[in-house]
Amino acid sequence: MIVVFWSRLMILLVRALIGAAPRWLGSEPAAGLRIYFANHSSHLDTLALWSALPPELRLRTRPVAAADYWNHGRLRRFIAQRVLNAVLIDRQGGDRHSNPLQPLFDALDHGDSLIFFPEGTRRLQALPDTFKPGLYHLASRFPAAELIPVYLENLHRSLPKGSYFPLPLICTVRFGAALPRQSEENKNDFLRRARDAVVALA
Repeated sequence: MIVVFWSRLMILLVRALIGAAPRWLGSEPAAGLRIYFANHSSHLDTLALWSALPPELRLRTRPVAAADYWNHGRLRRFIAQRVLNAVLIDRQGGDRHSNPLQPLFDALDHGDSLIFFPEGTRRLQALPDTFKPGLYHLASRFPAAELIPVYLENLHRSLPKGSYFPLPLICTVRFGAALPRQSEENKNDFLRRARDAVVALA
């Protein structure tokens, strides 16, 4: 009951502050295995995208989040682990023999969808920067997963990097059409095409 209360409270707060209304453009909510990939400019990005999903999808969709941020402090840790059921990854590369994407592979193997930010860190601008190769490796290993581009509008203005209090601006979460697979596509071409799919929703 405590987790349900916190989940509802987080959604109410996000919607009251920034709206985070979903706009499905070319795709519809569906229960299959998906990787939602989006631009990243704010600490509200994860909450905005997660709260924009229908409740039944929210239960099986896990945000990918940085352990060094979300494990810092009891409240953040509780939200990440108990409310969002996030997949926490080590951006510092503590164990050079381990694959930092392994927790994501495990989640997808378990049938959970993911919320993923291919830039790897927050940016100050409205449009995404170059995508890092993580999305390519996820897409290659899980060809059955639908790749859904998402553009988070206005969040770079509501709570930009370096800010602590969000401005009450109306933000939208735009879900695009699934990124089609192309046989024998190399990594750089795939990442460029994936970024273009997000930019097209801006």
